Amino acid sequence: MSGTISALVNPSNAISAYGRAAGTGAAGSPSFGDYMSNVITSAIHQSASTEQAASSGLMGKGDLTHVVASVAQAQVALQTTVAIRDRLIQAYQSIMSMPI
Repeated sequence: MSGTISALVNPSNAISAYGRAAGTGAAGSPSFGDYMSNVITSAIHQSASTEQAASSGLMGKGDLTHVVASVAQAQVALQTTVAIRDRLIQAYQSIMSMPI
């Protein structure tokens, strides 16, 4: 039974379900799903930028301060993404455990 539950509980299922239920926000603001998509895309771009800075630093072409700052920013972006994912999974599990 836990295999079935773990298959249902993943961040993309939670984001998709919430996005379908919420639609767009008030006054034309983006939906929660759009917001989460933007956050994830931003974290991916930050990671790619960090990889480029690190590789140029390894080749001796980059500034060490820029490399360290870029790595720190990528670390914060990853920690934020993981924290959001964990909260989404927790919320999804809470909703799924509610009695009908």
